[in-house]
Amino acid sequence: MQIFTENRKANFDYEILEKLDAGLALLGQEVKSIRLGRAGLSGSYIMPRQNELFLVGCQIPAYQPKNALNYIPSRERKLLLTRKEISYVLGRISQKGLTLIPLKLYTNGSKIKLELALAKHKKKSDKRETIKRREASREIKEALG
Repeated sequence: MQIFTENRKANFDYEILEKLDAGLALLGQEVKSIRLGRAGLSGSYIMPRQNELFLVGCQIPAYQPKNALNYIPSRERKLLLTRKEISYVLGRISQKGLTLIPLKLYTNGSKIKLELALAKHKKKSDKRETIKRREASREIKEALG
């Protein structure tokens, strides 16, 4: 499993409750660009529309910019999930005030997959607590080693 890009702020901004894997409907040049590690998930989110899920705000630049006519790097990309998974996710989002966020793009065999998470937004005090824990563990590591 090769990881192409990660959403590093996701673990800091959100409390991740559950993870799912989904396929992406991509163009050929997008696949090549992702395999070169050019994709970016920062600032992207997942939006439901008419019983389908779309990845919005993901930046995937053109593989060959000079040859890419009418290519939009931040276009919406459809997530490939089963109907059962989509209905489960939509039910969880509407009930409990959860949100869907993309975590990472990776390969599963020859396919490019997106790991997404059902998450709850952290409050400011929770973020401060996370920072304190991280600093404490860093100090312990320095003292021991």
